[in-house]
Amino acid sequence: MVVFFSRRFWRLMALGVLSLCLQACSPEVALPHVSLEQARAELEAGKVLMIDIREPQEHATGVAQGVVLLPTSQVAQRVAEIPKQADQPVLLICHTQSRSRAVTQALQEQGFTNIRYVHGGMSGWAKRGWPMVKPQVKTSAMTRPCAL
Repeated sequence: MVVFFSRRFWRLMALGVLSLCLQACSPEVALPHVSLEQARAELEAGKVLMIDIREPQEHATGVAQGVVLLPTSQVAQRVAEIPKQADQPVLLICHTQSRSRAVTQALQEQGFTNIRYVHGGMSGWAKRGWPMVKPQVKTSAMTRPCAL
C-alpha cells in the first residue's frame, strides 16, 4: 500500500526537523512544557487533554490511561482534531520529548496557544513504573486507550 502525504504534512515535518537541528546549534527556545509529575496530575484530574504522538508500534508498548492517540505521522492531516481553544489545555507526549517539543513549536507557529509538551516523555513515565494500558486500534480519528 502506498501512502501519500500532503504538502502541509511535509512542511510540518520539515519544521520539526529544522527545530531539532536549531536546538543543537543554538540556545534552547523556551516552549511551554510540564514535568511528568504535573502532566500525570493534570491528566488524572481531568484538567487537560493529553495526546500521545508516538507511532502505532510505540503505542503497542503501552500508553497512559486516558490519553488520546494521534501519531506524529498523522498530525498534519488531522490537525483540525486538536482543540485550539485557549480554555482547553493540551499536552503532547512522545517517547522522550523530542517530537512533542517539535510539534508543540510547529503548532504554536500555526496559532495554537494552548499546547504544552511533556518533558521526559513516555520513557520517563515507564521508568517511574506508572500505569500503562494497551491501546485500542482505530485509524479514522483520535482514539482513547481501552479502560481496564
